[in-house]
Amino acid sequence: MAKKEAEPKIVLEREYIVPLRKEWLKVAEYKRVARAVKALKQFIAKHMKVEERELKKVKIDKWLNHEMWFRGIKKPVAKIKVTAIKFDSGIVKVSLVDIPKILQFKIDKEKKSKQEAEKVKAEKVEEKKEEKAEERTEEEKKEEVEKEKSVVEADLMRQEKQAKQMKHQVTGEKQVRIQRKALEK
Repeated sequence: MAKKEAEPKIVLEREYIVPLRKEWLKVAEYKRVARAVKALKQFIAKHMKVEERELKKVKIDKWLNHEMWFRGIKKPVAKIKVTAIKFDSGIVKVSLVDIPKILQFKIDKEKKSKQEAEKVKAEKVEEKKEEKAEERTEEEKKEEVEKEKSVVEADLMRQEKQAKQMKHQVTGEKQVRIQRKALEK
């Protein structure tokens, strides 16, 4: 895999307490969290000076999204404290400032499982390299055995051809042809 390009430089970093209640009260209950997320993105786009206030350039952290959806679709949080980081590429990443203990536990657990997965993956890569080396030697052995078999088969074929030629050579004697009689019914 190719290495990732150098990480973009941080242009601006700020903390905000974003008010959401005023926005999500304007819509039906079943649309409230979606509206809260949209309101958060609009707030960040405005205050972080995103070009043309494109909401696609505002990226919400996985755990921030989890926190907003935690209480269900009908009762999103009224306000939330976030940190926003703007990169030179124009993208703004938004994440939680005060992470609850339960979420912190989940984050740590996820990091640990990722590290274990990377270790297992590295071990598998090493095993594959070793197996390839062993397979090459095994393949070479198989190729040698096949070559020997083909040489033996070629010798047999040559001998059979010589036998057929000897059989068809006419000698001074007449060849007696044996006739087969059909079985009587």
